[in-house]
Amino acid sequence: MIDILVYLFENYSDFPAHPEGGSLARKLSAVGFDELEIGAALEWLAVLRQSSAPAFVSQGMRVFTEAEQEQLEEGCLDFLVFLERARLVTGPVRELILDRALDLPGQSVSLERFKVIVLMVLWSREQELDPLIVEELLSDAVDPAACH
Repeated sequence: MIDILVYLFENYSDFPAHPEGGSLARKLSAVGFDELEIGAALEWLAVLRQSSAPAFVSQGMRVFTEAEQEQLEEGCLDFLVFLERARLVTGPVRELILDRALDLPGQSVSLERFKVIVLMVLWSREQELDPLIVEELLSDAVDPAACH
């Protein structure tokens, strides 16, 4: 699924520009992505599209739950804290990133996959992204062209 998300980011200049539902599924299938992966990615994107960052998030210290610590592999939460301290993400966006990361199919989320989730959330919010940030977020991502 992560390779589909990277493909969408690389092929559509802004989040609303990508086609909806069936049309997007056909395009992804034509490129060679697996039908089950396409379905999972489209469902994940639909939730992201409908999600809004929580309206209220305390400005206090955020303690990560045991489930978050177990599902997110080493480095993910530290990276998220770094992004927040660098003011690249706000508290509400941090919560949306966590929600979307914990909703990924599979057992755990590697730092590489987590960076793609961060990128997708920021992209969906149409936040202007510095090219160096994009490069860092995609540095270890799967190359979709290599998958086909």
